[in-house]
Parts: sequence; C-alpha cells; structure tokens
Amino acid sequence: MGKDSLPFFLMVLVQLGGAGTAVISKLVMDEGMDPFVHLSYRQIFATISIAPFAYFFERKTRPKLTPSTVFLIFLCSIFGVTAMQMTYLIGLKNSTATITTALANLVPAITFLLAILSGLEKVGLRTKAGLAKVLGTILCICGAMLLSLYHGKVVIGQLRIHWKYSEQTSKNIEANSHGNFFLGPFLVIISTIVYSLWLIIQPRVNERYAAPYSSTTLMCFMASLECVIVAVCVNHDKTAWSLNPIRAISVLYNGIISSALAFYLMTWCIKRKGPLYVSVFLPLLLVISAFLSWTLLGEKLYVGTVVGSILTVIGLYGFLWGKKKGMERTTVVHVKEEKVFKEKNQLTKIDLELQFSEKTNVNSNKSFTNGQSKI
Repeated sequence: MGKDSLPFFLMVLVQLGGAGTAVISKLVMDEGMDPFVHLSYRQIFATISIAPFAYFFERKTRPKLTPSTVFLIFLCSIFGVTAMQMTYLIGLKNSTATITTALANLVPAITFLLAILSGLEKVGLRTKAGLAKVLGTILCICGAMLLSLYHGKVVIGQLRIHWKYSEQTSKNIEANSHGNFFLGPFLVIISTIVYSLWLIIQPRVNERYAAPYSSTTLMCFMASLECVIVAVCVNHDKTAWSLNPIRAISVLYNGIISSALAFYLMTWCIKRKGPLYVSVFLPLLLVISAFLSWTLLGEKLYVGTVVGSILTVIGLYGFLWGKKKGMERTTVVHVKEEKVFKEKNQLTKIDLELQFSEKTNVNSNKSFTNGQSKI
C-alpha cells in the first residue's frame, strides 16, 4: 500500500508546486519583473540546487560524455527549458494562470501527434484504443482553441482575499487579461509544442547517459547561459535584475521547487509507474491553479474558460484511456508471442531429444549386430 501511495502523493505534490509557480510568476510579472530576467534567475538557482546531488550521488557511476550526448542535452535545454519556459512565461504574463495551466493539458496530445510523425507511435483506427486516442486528441485541441478564442459571460466573479501584492497589481491583471487575450494563449500553445519536442528527445538522452542528476544539471546550466544571453540582449536596464523580497521568493521557489525538485520527482515516478501515470495528473494542475488564481489573484472564470477546460480534460482522459488500452493490448500480444516462442523451443528440444535417442538406439543396434557378426 505504501509503495502505491507514495508515487500518488509525490505527483500531487508536483502539481501543487506547478500551480504555485503559475500564480507567483504571474504576480511578480504583473508587479513589473521582466520575464526573461525571471527565467534567468530560475535556471541559475535550479542549477545551483541540483548540482550537489549530481556530484555526490553520481560521481562514481557517471558515464562518459560524448559529443553526441552533449548535443542532445543542448537540444533538451533549448526546447525543454529555454524556448518552452520563455513562451510559457510571456504567455502567462499576457493571459491568466487558469488559461495557461489548462492549455498545458495539450502536451500529451501534441506528443502523440509528434510520435506518429516520427514513427514512434501507431494510430490503430480499427481498434477502440486507437479511436479513443484520436478523438481525445481532437477534443484537447478543440478545448484549447475555445480557451484561446472565446470568453463569453462571467460564470464566477472575483473573490479577492486581501493580499498586499495582489492588490497592488490588480489593474495590470485586468488589463492583461483583456488586452492580450489572443497573444497569451497562442504563446502558451507554442510552449506546449516545444515541450512535446523535448519529450521526444529526452528518452534518447536517458539511453545514452544514465545519470539523471548530471544530465539535469547540464541541461539547467546550458539553459541558464541561454536565458542570461537573451535577457541581456532584450533588456539593457541593469535595475531589472534587482530583487525585492517577493521577486526573490519567486525565483527561489521556481528554481528549487518547480525546476530541480519537480524534474527529480517526475523522473522517479516515471521510472516506477511510467510516463502515462505522470501525465494523468495534469488536469489536477488546472483545478488547483484555477482555485488559487480565483482566490488570490482575483481572476474571473468565463464560460469559454470552463467549457474549454472541461473539453480539454475529457479529451486528455480519453487519450490516456486509449493509450493505456493500447499498451495492455501490446503487452498481451508480447506475452502470447513469448508463450508461442517458448512452446516452439520446447517442441524443438523434444524433437532433438527424440532424434538423439533414435540415433543412440540405431548406433547401439549396429554395435550389437556387429558384435554378433564377429561371433
């Protein structure tokens, strides 16, 4: 029971951390923090926090780095960290935390499409599992488009708990949620696409370089250099790098909790339960973020947000159900093939034994005949 409940608890913890990231990042950016500077600090603190684990736990077991492995880790830093988090943060700045986390549910569907194009996944439209995956993907995309392009009437109005920093940024939140309603979700969709590309590349890194702490440290280190270069080129104001208490809390929280710790916990759960188990918890991120954004940031919940979120979640679970059934079917087929293979081997072994015994009998008969002839 304990072994089964621990991965569940850890994944709920990861989603809580992700929801906190969406809320606190939205808060400090509306307060005036540059998203590129925010991301640079985040990767720097992520690298600093995970590097000691890589040194102490993997210094004796770390495999040798090859140029091809370094290039793959570099691609992971570009797609999985720099491009993904930049588009995510700028999209979050021009949208709401609820919409941003809802669009994150597109990741499994986009990854599925990329896996088909790369030959890593088969559709199987003639099976229930294949139809579920395709229909789930379509529902996810429709829900995301509804979230992006339609507001509608207010379902639940603002409920603002008195929070000093939230009160100071209320005007910016209201302006951003309406003035850049298309740009924000569009950039978040781009972030889900590049994140899906990272999911396609990362397994190859795991195969070639079986040192998760070290590969994550290298990835975060490369991403921190990339983010600092972009931030310096985009924003020449030195004061943008100053940290007040809420900004310092934000970058420390995001770097340690949402980058370093989240990477480790997800890797641990994927190793024991598989990627499907980890992705099932994505809708929980949407629910937690919507609640925190409504209570702490004063966001409104619209018809388009609610209906789009429901469609996305239904599509996600439809896709995951189809994926699970497809994996079960593949497992059954493999078991049957292995059983047939073993039976064939057993029959072959019996045939060889019979042939050997027949030859032995023939040889013994010949010996006996020769013996009689000599007599």
